[in-house]
Amino acid sequence: MHKIEHIGIAVQDLEEAEERWKKLLNTLSYKRETVESEGVITSFFKIGESKIELLAPTRPDSPIQKFLDKKGEGIHHIAFDVNDIEVKMKILAQQGFILINDQPKKGADKKKVAFLHPKSTGGVLIELCQDL
Repeated sequence: MHKIEHIGIAVQDLEEAEERWKKLLNTLSYKRETVESEGVITSFFKIGESKIELLAPTRPDSPIQKFLDKKGEGIHHIAFDVNDIEVKMKILAQQGFILINDQPKKGADKKKVAFLHPKSTGGVLIELCQDL
């Protein structure tokens, strides 16, 4: 893992959250993207070398909506940049981490992504990201 690629924050109202983060970071969101497979719309802010990803549900069965129902708005995951996601997944599985995904899938911001289950990471949802 090279760096924190982004921090994902679950929000109920994307426009309201974008306005809040625009004021906080003194910059505009550079990209909005819908990920249909996850039932989410994302909005990205860049700050230095890292990014903030706002995630809002697009349907009631979205994993983000389930998170919001259970925990409310807040940090959803931490994403790390990796060179070879398949190799990293294999290594982490061998080390005893629980993978949520068997194979990487297409994520937002032109990335291949895979997640580690919070049960194996001390309660933190971890996302692995690799550029497509």
